[in-house]
Amino acid sequence: MKKIFVVSFISAGYFLNAQSIGNSPYATYGIGDVKYDNTIETASMGGISTAFISDFTSSFNFANPANNTNFELTSIRLEATNENNYFKSNYNDMKSTKHSTYLSNIALAFPLSSKVKMGLSYQPYSSKSYDILNEQKLENGDTYINKFKGNGTLNTAQVAVSYKINQEFSVGARANLYFGDLYDLNEFSTSYNNAINGFVNGYETKNKVRNFNFTLGTSYQTLNTRTDKKFTIGATATFGNTSNMTTEYINSTYRFADAAGTKTDEKIIEQKSIRSKNLLPLQASVGVGYGSENHWFFSGQVDYKKGEDISYFGKTFDFQDTYRISAGGWYLPNYNNFRNYFSRVIYRYGAFYERGNLKLEGNSINKFGISAGVMLPFKTSSITRMSGLEIGVEVGKRGTLNDNLINQNFINLRIGFNFADKWFRKTLYN
Repeated sequence: MKKIFVVSFISAGYFLNAQSIGNSPYATYGIGDVKYDNTIETASMGGISTAFISDFTSSFNFANPANNTNFELTSIRLEATNENNYFKSNYNDMKSTKHSTYLSNIALAFPLSSKVKMGLSYQPYSSKSYDILNEQKLENGDTYINKFKGNGTLNTAQVAVSYKINQEFSVGARANLYFGDLYDLNEFSTSYNNAINGFVNGYETKNKVRNFNFTLGTSYQTLNTRTDKKFTIGATATFGNTSNMTTEYINSTYRFADAAGTKTDEKIIEQKSIRSKNLLPLQASVGVGYGSENHWFFSGQVDYKKGEDISYFGKTFDFQDTYRISAGGWYLPNYNNFRNYFSRVIYRYGAFYERGNLKLEGNSINKFGISAGVMLPFKTSSITRMSGLEIGVEVGKRGTLNDNLINQNFINLRIGFNFADKWFRKTLYN
């Protein structure tokens, strides 16, 4: 069985790298829709993770690698996400619906000793997959055509290590590798009937990303043994950015030789090659939490991400600083009640508000939502070996209708498995 799990882990990594998962028109800017730290456990609690130390031995925290003092088992996680987006704009009374399903997380974690824990994870960080056509009738009867196309996925592979200093303090570090290719194309042409034979002005941007940085984390947790109440403080910082993103930009005119889009008579007007070094700049997070051991937990968290610059269609596009406020937690009625299965289910809840990094026509493209989820333990699962089925849902809104921009309502469904066991045990009896 363990061999099957390992093979599934490797196979899932191959398919994850081949995915194209972006949905939002706002993915046209920069590196696309950011989906990182999108695990079911944290997403179901509004995104809280910085001060979240799981009470159970089967959950590894990658967002703050210091928060793994209770982790004791070997754990394999496989998770998938189904995104459902509903768009609306006052421009031409536009309405649209888009859906996508993709593998969103695979992770393997295991203890190296009673104080040192280690985890490996592979996720899509961001993605873009859009195809937008805007047609406008001119006074002379011709049609003005503006096409936007984009695709590509930016993935991240991580290695996280945590160290327990004493009963209260822990520290951790995570190395993050980002890699992938992103592509954008903007084409202008006139007269729909002559589009194949007439000239087209194309703006093409190709981004090849190879980026590396570090995340350091720390946490403090105190337990009142008389009341079983816990108080937790956590903090993280991501820095040491080493970027190797190459942006190739081409502005050219050409004709289409056939309906398949074969280019002919291409003439390059402008061509650039730019290297960027601040693709993923400073990020920081701080959180506090309070709860009762093996019963309930609640946390609040503030995240900050410094705005980055990226080349987009030959020009530098500035992103503003991002702030996110989230709150959430979990509740376990009574894990010792074996007569009632739902008393042994972990129920999660949360909410968040995020000031987005995009600012268009003077409007910040903000995002907010609420979330909920459950962890359904397997029938044979015990509190010391908690494995089960994870289910989460997130409902929210992004964008605005002001200045003919786009309002995006979304419903994200997540499902996954956490297989946890105590591997590599020495045999005590023959």
